[in-house]
Amino acid sequence: MATVLSRALKLPGKKSPDLGEYDPLTQADSDESEDDLVINLQKNGGVKNGKSPLGEMPEPDSDAEVAEDAKPHLSEVTTEGYPSEPLGGLEQKASSSLVSYVRTSVFLLTLGISMILVLLCAFLIPCPPRDLHSTWSRHLGSQGGGDLSPLELADVNGDGLRDVLLSFVMSRNGSAVGVSRPAANLVCLSGMNGSTLWSSRLPEEVRDITCLKLIPGSLAETVCLVTGTHKMLSAFNATSGKAIWTLNPNYLSNGTLAAPVVVLPDLDEDGVRDLVVLAIGELQPDLCFLLVSGRTGSPLGRPVKYNIVGVGNLIGPQVYITTNGAVYILFGFGNIQAVALRDIFVQAQNRDSSPPSLQIEEPEWEKRRSINLSELIDVYSDGVELLQMVKAPDSNCSNLLITTRQGLVLLRGQNLTPYWTLSLQGLHSQPTPGYFTDDQTLDFLLQIQDGVGMKKMMIVDGDSGSVIWSYSAPCHMKETPATSAVTSDQKSVFLFWAEGLSPASPNSGIILGTEPPSLHHLYLLHPTFPSILLDLANTTGTVTASEVGINDLWKDAFYVTRTTGPSSEGHPAALVVSKLSLRWALMEGQMAQLQESTPKIGRGELRRFLSRIKFVEAPYEI
Repeated sequence: MATVLSRALKLPGKKSPDLGEYDPLTQADSDESEDDLVINLQKNGGVKNGKSPLGEMPEPDSDAEVAEDAKPHLSEVTTEGYPSEPLGGLEQKASSSLVSYVRTSVFLLTLGISMILVLLCAFLIPCPPRDLHSTWSRHLGSQGGGDLSPLELADVNGDGLRDVLLSFVMSRNGSAVGVSRPAANLVCLSGMNGSTLWSSRLPEEVRDITCLKLIPGSLAETVCLVTGTHKMLSAFNATSGKAIWTLNPNYLSNGTLAAPVVVLPDLDEDGVRDLVVLAIGELQPDLCFLLVSGRTGSPLGRPVKYNIVGVGNLIGPQVYITTNGAVYILFGFGNIQAVALRDIFVQAQNRDSSPPSLQIEEPEWEKRRSINLSELIDVYSDGVELLQMVKAPDSNCSNLLITTRQGLVLLRGQNLTPYWTLSLQGLHSQPTPGYFTDDQTLDFLLQIQDGVGMKKMMIVDGDSGSVIWSYSAPCHMKETPATSAVTSDQKSVFLFWAEGLSPASPNSGIILGTEPPSLHHLYLLHPTFPSILLDLANTTGTVTASEVGINDLWKDAFYVTRTTGPSSEGHPAALVVSKLSLRWALMEGQMAQLQESTPKIGRGELRRFLSRIKFVEAPYEI
């Protein structure tokens, strides 16, 4: 009767071991309390709670039920009164236990192998160099003289960190027969710890060191081009320090090298970029261009001479490539002249034709050709002292930033017309480009002599030419180098040297320090906090050169300085090279408040901001 009632009601329930069906009475008995759901159906000494007494079978109510009960079931009641296991139940349980054991074993084995691999990776695979502080100082002994301080950064050993290349005069041996010029040493120091990677002796003082890849492609070796002050031009393998080739000085018999070597496109179509040097004769107007093969160091034709008249500093040579692809060489004395590379090549090769890549012309430049000297193009002729290439925003060409005795001029590269002009006296050092405003146009840090023992720093807006930040500080070093580094948010930090300024006090602005003028400090200016300077380092030596490099792996920048100590009579000055991590120095630097700001900037707020700074490669080329 209970079975019929359960099937008629179609109630959900627990599966009965006797019938293979869901029994609602048993389910209710398990889910609800006994007082509410006890069912006592009795018939002929009957069924209690849907179950028969042990050993008894329910009396059938109908023939249909008798026939149904007569059917064989998978589950029957045993003679002891316990339900038997379904067929194959023991085998299924044994199989399930075996599968569970196998799964556990496989999991533990996989976990063990993974742990072993992690340990092997931790101990056997070399980690990239951490270069955390990047702070070291290397004394290279006494410098025997020399007026120039070349400094270059390049990764020569493939460890991902840029190394330091420099040259210095070792000794002056004027008493030796046939020796009239001092010997020099070319040294490469490890960017990691300052150790010497290689060194090479040179016959004369070095004017410039430029390291680059003359062959296109990432797998090409880096070559260092070394230009001397007299007749030396050599290419060195940056990894080994061995000379690849040296220009025969006989090709410069009538003059000396006047400027660093300039890299050109591939002229002889041998797959290697070629070079040009500018030599000057005994008389100033005699300027001579010599094309040189980048692969062999041999001249590509004869020298090409130009006679120009000018008064002032030697300008260039520099290569300018227009938006149309025309290639010009800029040079001059107190002025800027341009000559098409096509014209130099044709005269050097003594032929009428040139490669197709050199046959492109820029119409706006060609209109400026001189009437009497048809090959020369007049670019600018008013007291020029310095010339820089400045990448134009949203363009693949550059503008011309010209420093004159009267100020600063920015010329559009496309048509050589003035973009803006700034009248300024006393500007003798090269402007430092960087991003101070948010318009993604390069701005410029200027250093101007501002009285005896004082220097004025100012930021010029690259879009308008107006001064947007300035500050005067004590500085007795004549021309201290300045530089900048770009951050990931397209801002720039500007670094320059001045004498000590006292740290910020709670109740007053900046106060000039009382330190001796021989101690100079490295200051950093961030455009987000224009009223604050960060004091990062100091030195008693004279800073003669500085460079900023980027560590791409750690998003850090490092600052390399070349300094010379004080020299006394009979004792040459000591040469010191130092490297400083900017991210580390930012957190350790002292804050100097230039003026009261509203709201006031707390030390904690500033440190949190500085801790998030990341440095990247500059998106422009100068």
